[in-house]
Amino acid sequence: MGVDIIKRLAMGAFVGCFIVMLVMVFISLQIGPSAVNFSGVDVTNAFLGSIVVGWAFTLSGMIYEREDIAFPLQVIFQMAIGMGVLFAVAVYLHWMPVDMGIGPIVTWIAIACVFAAVFWLGFYVYYYLVARELTSKLNK
Repeated sequence: MGVDIIKRLAMGAFVGCFIVMLVMVFISLQIGPSAVNFSGVDVTNAFLGSIVVGWAFTLSGMIYEREDIAFPLQVIFQMAIGMGVLFAVAVYLHWMPVDMGIGPIVTWIAIACVFAAVFWLGFYVYYYLVARELTSKLNK
């Protein structure tokens, strides 16, 4: 159990950092790399915040080990925990433009939901293929 938690924490930190750095690259490309000025505080906050968010999504993913809970409820549980932590971190670290009105907030939330859905779907397909391969090996 302990090794599994450590693996999950490492995977969550990696995926969280990957996504935040990907977003920072997209911002840089949109604005123009020479016009972007991320300070050391911005990079440190992005690093630590992304780890916390990655941990929230990864650890809440342990719900999938519970076979007594319906799959749609498992997905809702994981997304609620992960997105809740993401929004709390985003407000705390000023990633979400809360002072610019409702439009940018809705846009930010929509983009965050798309990223979460894409990565969730990617992990789902990956684990589905792994399970299918294991099943075919067991049937041989």
